[in-house]
Amino acid sequence: MTEFYLVRHGQTNANLAGIKQGIINDKFTYLNDRGKEQARNLRTKFNIQFADRLIVSPLHRTIETAAILNGTAKLPVSYDDRLLEISYGMWDGQKNANLEAEFPEVFDHHLHDVLPAYAPLANGETFEAVQKRVAAFTKSMTKKYPDGKLIIVTHGFTVKAFTLNALQPADPMTLPEPANTSVTKLTVESLTGKQYLEFYNQRS
Repeated sequence: MTEFYLVRHGQTNANLAGIKQGIINDKFTYLNDRGKEQARNLRTKFNIQFADRLIVSPLHRTIETAAILNGTAKLPVSYDDRLLEISYGMWDGQKNANLEAEFPEVFDHHLHDVLPAYAPLANGETFEAVQKRVAAFTKSMTKKYPDGKLIIVTHGFTVKAFTLNALQPADPMTLPEPANTSVTKLTVESLTGKQYLEFYNQRS
């Protein structure tokens, strides 16, 4: 079995302001003081020394979260573009509440988040595209590390995409995105590729 421990990055000022970050990588999307504190708190409560390596999305907020989390364990680190956040296209950098008010037909009003139908309006990445790249990552890492224990530092929707692939619900909106610095665990059988969700959105 390959074990995937999926960690969402710490809080950013864009998170705090309700901005869709997508793949933006400027100072507004770097960890703020609260985000750094969250990452340090996770390091205290989630000792990653048991794991083999960290694999990280190549955006500043995930790189910084991984560096703090790995401050004691000093595990090998690599980066993979397949772990990037969903790109909301023209909506990257815009305030979520304003988008919901202007385009209510493509929002879930309980989660205050986009439905899959948002993508053509925003010229954004589809849910299916993120799930596909995450599935390719999962398959390749399971093949490469059939008995591995991997810490994956990534983004809210990306963690959701991993979980959607495992659970395959009829409606993707039944699964809210996980919280900052939460941990989700998936295990994958190396021979069959069967996936098991061990826990989701566990907060430190």
